[in-house]
Amino acid sequence: MAGTGRQPYSSILILLSLLLLITFSHVAEAYGRASASARVRRSSECRPRCVKRCKDTSHKKPCMFFCVKCCTKCLCVPPGTYGNKETCSCYNNWKTQEGRPKCP
Repeated sequence: MAGTGRQPYSSILILLSLLLLITFSHVAEAYGRASASARVRRSSECRPRCVKRCKDTSHKKPCMFFCVKCCTKCLCVPPGTYGNKETCSCYNNWKTQEGRPKCP
């Protein structure tokens, strides 16, 4: 009989743990979907993706050069014309000697 006082707290703890697990699984799933949309299966897919990535810049040649170079190495191009680099970690983390981003 002495252990019955703990049972409600154990149930609440299990319920909260379950809710937390479900929440994190949805966050991970959403992040995985964003990353999957940035992935490229073959390096031959890089050029069309980079055309989309570089379409709004005034520096098209350097943008295309570095985008294709980064895509060939990383097999990934972030969606959109700017930002979203967190969807492609290799693309995001490749830096110049000065520490600036190498990939557009």
